[in-house]
Amino acid sequence: MLKKLALAAIVTAASITSSFASDKINGAGASFPAPLYYDWAFNYKKDSENLVNYQSIGSGGGIKQIAKRVVDFGASDEALDTKKLAKDKLLQFPAVIGSIVVAFNVEGIADATLKLSNEVVADIFAGKITTWNDAAIAADNKGLDLPNQKIIVVHRSDGSGTTYNFTYYLTKSSKNWKENFGIGKAVDWAVGIGGKGNEGVASLVKQTPYSIGYIENAYKEKNNLSAAVLKTASGKWVAATEDNFKAAAKYATWTKEDHFHSVLALQAGDTSYPIVAATFILLPKEKPEMNKKILEFFEYAFKNGDESAKKLGYIPLPKETKDMIKEYWAANIK
Repeated sequence: MLKKLALAAIVTAASITSSFASDKINGAGASFPAPLYYDWAFNYKKDSENLVNYQSIGSGGGIKQIAKRVVDFGASDEALDTKKLAKDKLLQFPAVIGSIVVAFNVEGIADATLKLSNEVVADIFAGKITTWNDAAIAADNKGLDLPNQKIIVVHRSDGSGTTYNFTYYLTKSSKNWKENFGIGKAVDWAVGIGGKGNEGVASLVKQTPYSIGYIENAYKEKNNLSAAVLKTASGKWVAATEDNFKAAAKYATWTKEDHFHSVLALQAGDTSYPIVAATFILLPKEKPEMNKKILEFFEYAFKNGDESAKKLGYIPLPKETKDMIKEYWAANIK
């Protein structure tokens, strides 16, 4: 699988560096779903001989490029509201559900053993908690050998839907974060070093001892990183597992009228992982013929791509949601 993903990524990157061609579908945006889009594109090319190029540049870049019509479709982990969609004459639908994990690199502390309450996570990224053996961390981790080492925070350096969803979670978890930083694709970080894309953050966490960062779960799995145990909205400890991601995803509610706008963090339920998010596709309203080609790709992915999504740590959309999306396509793309 990783070999196939690497090949797909190489083919995609090589194609995008050349000029965009009219017989290809070109998309750009969120790094959150990029491993899955590469896999879907690889299999679509194999089965149909149609080429889909996707460039992982971050949600902010994807929104800008589709607004300027540089690419055929954009991708964003931040759902755009109806006002923004109308302004840029865009359509929007979800493609898959994923999860954001708090990854760390501390020697001697294994995956799914470090407990970090949601408020503690917010205080680490706000620069209030600066060492691994801080009393607030130690209180929830009796028996763990927490080092007296400075915490190296790693965050995104680019405009990011992953950051949007992560800061939404932090804002709901911490009054201090809400008042001083808030929600956004980019914020004024108090501490830390920046990495470009989920790829960049994962790489920095992997190579930096005593670091911590937020990444999509597929990048955690691909890089064999460790992730913290977090708290549900109801205060129960939950590890970053497929069952807990699914528990949160089942609470997702969608409507065609608001173009599937939603934020899924901190859903109800004692086993609902707290940072689950959908990722979205953006299409220009005025290009129905190209849009039909794009929808052929996503219809193929919805029909054939669920196993790929699961293997990479994503959550496929439920059949009911896929059917609603197809109704949305039929109503808006003619």
